[in-house]
Amino acid sequence: MQWRRLDADYELARSRILLGRALQLLGDDAGALLNFRSARAAFDTHGAVIDTADAADRAGEATLPGGLTAREVEVLRLVAAGETKAQIADELTLSVKTVARHLSNSFTKLDVGSHHV
Repeated sequence: MQWRRLDADYELARSRILLGRALQLLGDDAGALLNFRSARAAFDTHGAVIDTADAADRAGEATLPGGLTAREVEVLRLVAAGETKAQIADELTLSVKTVARHLSNSFTKLDVGSHHV
């Protein structure tokens, strides 16, 4: 897509919503879902809360508080239960670095510091 070459991620995400809608009308639900999820991730990156919620709704996914992803909520629940990053990584089959990234993203979205984790 031309939007990608122009570094226009938001516009690319809007295009993916339109493409997803067209694919739905053609009966390609799997293709539509991929486009809606891709759009949701891009909108989330840009902090476009309303567009993120719209894309999530179109994908049939719940919109979580603070724009958190399901994985971020899962990691936060395990931290709240007292597990370490290493324990969480082992339990979720992730690297410790990925767990740390999920926590960092969550703290940014929730506007809280990470000095206690």
